[in-house]
Amino acid sequence: MKYILVTGGVISGIGKGIIASSIGTILKSCGLRVTAIKIDPYINIDAGTFSPYEHGEVFVLNDGGEVDLDLGNYERFLDINLYKDNNITTGKIYQHVINKERRGDYLGKTVQVVPHITDAVQEWVMNQAMVPVDGHKEEPQICVIELGGTIGDIEGMPFVEAFRQFQFKAKKENFCNIHEKISMFCHVKPEQVICIHDVSSTYRVPVLLEEQGIVKYFKERLDLPIGDSASNLLFKWRNMADRYERLQKTCSIALVGKYTKLRDCYASVFKALEHSALAINHKLNLMYIDSIDLEQTTETEDPVKFHEAWQKLCKADGVLVPGGFGIRGTLGKLQAISWARAKKIPFLGVCLGMQLAVIEFARNCLNLKGAGSTEFEPNARVPVVIDMPEHNPGNLGGTMRLGIRRTVFKTENSILRKLYGDVPFIEERHRHRYEVNPSLISQLEQNDLSFVGQDVDGQRMEIIELANHPYFVGVQFHPEFSSRPMKPSPPYLGLLLAATGSLHAYLQQGCKLSSSDRYSDASDDSFSEPRIAELEIS
Repeated sequence: MKYILVTGGVISGIGKGIIASSIGTILKSCGLRVTAIKIDPYINIDAGTFSPYEHGEVFVLNDGGEVDLDLGNYERFLDINLYKDNNITTGKIYQHVINKERRGDYLGKTVQVVPHITDAVQEWVMNQAMVPVDGHKEEPQICVIELGGTIGDIEGMPFVEAFRQFQFKAKKENFCNIHEKISMFCHVKPEQVICIHDVSSTYRVPVLLEEQGIVKYFKERLDLPIGDSASNLLFKWRNMADRYERLQKTCSIALVGKYTKLRDCYASVFKALEHSALAINHKLNLMYIDSIDLEQTTETEDPVKFHEAWQKLCKADGVLVPGGFGIRGTLGKLQAISWARAKKIPFLGVCLGMQLAVIEFARNCLNLKGAGSTEFEPNARVPVVIDMPEHNPGNLGGTMRLGIRRTVFKTENSILRKLYGDVPFIEERHRHRYEVNPSLISQLEQNDLSFVGQDVDGQRMEIIELANHPYFVGVQFHPEFSSRPMKPSPPYLGLLLAATGSLHAYLQQGCKLSSSDRYSDASDDSFSEPRIAELEIS
């Protein structure tokens, strides 16, 4: 096993995740099997209870792990499926060591940071590095490890010490360290300094690294059985980056949510939309709208903000209401959904967005004025959305319906079924505590609304579609978590196709893009003056 540790020396969030993902992509393109581990030095057990404003979105894995968003970067770049143990936190490590101490595993010894915590970190990394992640049973050959935060943080010191020891345990030819910094003096050989300037898109980063000879360096430094350059996979990345920079047509999507002040809160949603836009040769113009700004109270308190929000919504080619929790901004989301339905603007509702779409339909199309969700109204007169049996209000961590679940299509006459390749069932990742009330389904399935997808037991509603509308779709799952740059998520692709007026043609062609969709003319995209980031590789 070869280990590559990525650490940071400036500030958190300067790009370690993209560098780690790009390194993995380059090595995978050389024919090597690659896995990745993210270390977060915070004491939380996992990311599940964080507000999105703390660390960005909570990314959900197939096994239900609620993890740092950088694991989403790894999965998208490397096209792999990771596990919850690929995300290490201080909380997990200390819990693991304390459990061993309570069982008497340390035979009465004093349990200390060194060696017990540092040993636990090393053992965890070595064990998890061997777990296959690419759908095959072969062990990975390379493990890229990202240490969150920056060198010098008190909370990260035990991990730094663990890897200081680990480099000798693994041996020099099996361990390499990449340190990200903005500096003139890196104190390593010039050939070990890689300059990463600002680029037009993250798709360009692996290409930029490869052009500076990083494959040759890794081949010699880690004694890898590879050639001096990357292969066909990176060639595809280069083509994708080139195509991204030549895009001329634009598609505007309004994202109506409550965490719009930080883009990382909807990182996977943004990427899924971008993947889909790129697939049909359009540049994505994503307009973030705080749902509260659409509400009548905002019109009274801040009319300028109110009218600006509605102006964005009215200009959008498509509307997306993503997942979320809590009552704040719910009325604004309902108004955006009502606008998209009535004006026949392509719409996609994800998780809470799907639940609110059902509530809006019940209120405004079926005249069920008391329709609501028990999340916001425990005593709702018509509880359209209700708590699930699994929901445990006494313990928030890991109690939701999490991870990959199967959805079965009830009918062949479904847009989403066709977009998924006309298959009888699909498997997507979930993260929710509430569901559409199954006892009201027959009452709700009127006036063109259909629940076209359900869980395997037929009790949980997974997909809604509205007839006589260009594209009005709601999904209980989170399809953005499985979107890949070269494999866009079908629900998101459907939204972009509908928003650009090409969904009907796409379906008529058997869900294949026409030649005019695949290519576009070059444009004179200009770049800002690059900020140089230098990587120390040692």
